[in-house]
Amino acid sequence: MASKTVSEISRLTANLTAFDLPVHEGGQMTTPHEPVHTRERAKKAEPTPSRQRNARAATPRAKPAAQRQVSAPETSLSMLIRAASAVDGPAPEMGTLWTGEDAAPRPVGGRAKRILDVAIAGTTLVLLSPLLLMTALLIYATMGRPILFPQRRIGFEGRPFACFKFRTMVNDAEAALRSYLAGNPEAAREWSVRQKLEHDPRVTMLGRLLRRSSIDELPQLFNVLSGQMSCVGPRPVLSEELDRYGKYRKDYVKARPGLTGAWQVNGRNRLSYRRRVALDSHYVRKWSMWRDLWILVRTIPAVLKSDTT
Repeated sequence: MASKTVSEISRLTANLTAFDLPVHEGGQMTTPHEPVHTRERAKKAEPTPSRQRNARAATPRAKPAAQRQVSAPETSLSMLIRAASAVDGPAPEMGTLWTGEDAAPRPVGGRAKRILDVAIAGTTLVLLSPLLLMTALLIYATMGRPILFPQRRIGFEGRPFACFKFRTMVNDAEAALRSYLAGNPEAAREWSVRQKLEHDPRVTMLGRLLRRSSIDELPQLFNVLSGQMSCVGPRPVLSEELDRYGKYRKDYVKARPGLTGAWQVNGRNRLSYRRRVALDSHYVRKWSMWRDLWILVRTIPAVLKSDTT
């Protein structure tokens, strides 16, 4: 009786095992139609470590990136940069971050010209500081205040700035000029052509001496240090003068105005206004560091000629 009971329990256990739902390693369960021994066959089919080593040995190794040849004429990255350049201008150099915004425009000469400006302006201010102090005292003693005359000029990209000079004119100089031109038609024609007068009634005796020696322009060295001007560049002009530049206006706003320039070493005030504009435009279009150095060297004898008014 006991043996019969044991045999029935064994048979019942075997039937329950046949319908068990074991879980594989991949997380899938066997279905009722899958026998349990399917799991055993799956395990046998898995590659052993030795089989994996043999498979890797049989697979040819990939060549290094430097030895592989790209079949396409250009990569997708170069195609993307080429397409962006056609729309947004030149592509950025490799290795730089591209923010999607155009880089801020730089004046003619860029960083190299700026380094030269700072070096020359700083050194000159230190060497000529006694002369600057003496000039300021003379102006104060003969004409009173103000000592410096700031005038609104147009700089790089058309930005206005205060251009500094030692004061060389009487107070209320604009009213004096209007009165003088109204009573002197010949002087009015000279002013309309050159924007300068050979005999300017506004200029004092000390001011005329400062202009002939170009000492009145030395405070512009502070404009150079601040980045508003350059040691060499186009002549700084008034906003109403810029309208007279016509097609040359776009050349003027590409550079910082200069303490000296091409027209100062090629005749200075003897030149017509049109000739001065043409020289400044040519300087901007043909700029080079050697041209700047050559103009600086020629400025010294040009100032010593004392032909300014």
